[in-house]
Amino acid sequence: MKYKAVIFDMDGTILDTVSDLMDAINYTMDLTGHMHDYDYETTKLLFGSGVKVAFERALALENGAPFSALEAIGQTNEGEEYGVHEDEVKKLMEIYLPYYNSHCLVKTGPYPGINELIARLRSENVLTAVVSNKPEAAVISLVDELFMGLFDYSAGEKPGTKRKPAPDMVRAALDHFKLSEKDAVYIDDSEIDMLTAKNSGLDCICVDWGFRGKDFLTDHEAKIIVSDCDELYLALK
Repeated sequence: MKYKAVIFDMDGTILDTVSDLMDAINYTMDLTGHMHDYDYETTKLLFGSGVKVAFERALALENGAPFSALEAIGQTNEGEEYGVHEDEVKKLMEIYLPYYNSHCLVKTGPYPGINELIARLRSENVLTAVVSNKPEAAVISLVDELFMGLFDYSAGEKPGTKRKPAPDMVRAALDHFKLSEKDAVYIDDSEIDMLTAKNSGLDCICVDWGFRGKDFLTDHEAKIIVSDCDELYLALK
């Protein structure tokens, strides 16, 4: 194995979380009088940069933003040009976070072969970690319930830590393992994570079964794209 550690993204990479995210965001938007009919594919476009950005994108869509504008929201702007206000985003998050934390395991589960892949890596003395823009409470719940003992390190978004694509969470994992950038690889499914890997100085392998498909990843210059866990294991060797 060429790497001493493998660091995974969570949503869309190791877990299919879309249905629970969709139900939670629609519940929150409905409760607050907003548009609340986001479907599975639209939900994938909303998420990837954390909950705050997801609501900025949802509100922007409600206010007439085209789908093509969503990628920039959370990277180069926060939706102000589409009438998105910080106080409304905060109110939505206050409703969403406790609801999602208590409903994050209703429909969510690992992608086929993921648990077996992680167990195989650990049997070969490879360290494993998951870092996510998902709130830390939800990350802990999901790791404890669905990946019992499979990860050596896990972290989610929390106060005082910059969300991805900032390198902070990845570097914290490397510090925990006492490893350098050349010793680890980042596994992901989106443009945000590709940028995270670049900012962290890590090699990157993209999966095409998550929030972004192969054409999107190719257009965003992904160097390695895999379509199942067998291909992923071979890419790690």
